[in-house]
Amino acid sequence: MNFPDYFADAEASLNDAEYVIVGVPYDKTSSFRPGAKKAPEEIRKASWNFETYNFKTGIDLRDIRFHDYGNVDVDNVRPDEMVKIVKDLVTQLLRKNKFPIVIGGEHSITSGVVQAFPEDIMVLSLDAHLDFRDKYENEENSHACANRRITDHIKVENLVVLGVRSAEKEEFENAKKKKLFYIDSFEIEKRGIKKVLEETKKHIGNKQVYLTLDIDVLDPVFAPGTSTPEPLGLTPFDVLDCIDYYSSQFVGFDLVEVCPPFDNGETALLAAKFIREFIRRTWQK
Repeated sequence: MNFPDYFADAEASLNDAEYVIVGVPYDKTSSFRPGAKKAPEEIRKASWNFETYNFKTGIDLRDIRFHDYGNVDVDNVRPDEMVKIVKDLVTQLLRKNKFPIVIGGEHSITSGVVQAFPEDIMVLSLDAHLDFRDKYENEENSHACANRRITDHIKVENLVVLGVRSAEKEEFENAKKKKLFYIDSFEIEKRGIKKVLEETKKHIGNKQVYLTLDIDVLDPVFAPGTSTPEPLGLTPFDVLDCIDYYSSQFVGFDLVEVCPPFDNGETALLAAKFIREFIRRTWQK
């Protein structure tokens, strides 16, 4: 069955929209499973599966003005060029007072988005991997360096990483030395996501928050179609709790590392659902 090539219910014009969805189909630094560049297209297709109304929130997406900008053209550019293209576009959207929602692609896209925001912003990163290497395979803008590149723009203390359960030894020791605030998935399982979020609130306070959601933060049983799956992860309800908890503070959002060739569409469906719920739960907060 053929569906429109834009995200479902994104019927508003760019000028009228409150939220703007942008796809960044990029995976040139992929180190395990390539294919994340196919995610924006598949997530858009999956978005047509859902009702506009959500009885739990009482919100109908038809009442929210959002626009699908389409994809940025990054197919034949180096990682550093991709980052600049993303930064420039998001900068333009912020100048127009739009709320950016960026669909990757791999996690390397995130530093470009974050660079468009003020340096005092907080970033909440949901990720199975620490992504704190300075270089990976001689590339500074690798997906394995995503959180490290974020801290080139903001202070390390302005980054919070939740759900991590994988890191290279030197990378981990460096993050500890720099006092990166992180809480691993084992601690979340032990204490529960709500208590963990209360702890992060003490660190984040009432500042504006940018959310980057690497789909691999979820256990692969929920999201098998990802580039670097890591068992022992979070649940979809944990992620929704994170969105709800900071819904009034969010100013931007990206969702990355869906890799459609490695499942039967389940992960794209979950990603589309997260995007739709994010819009609902942050609207008019």
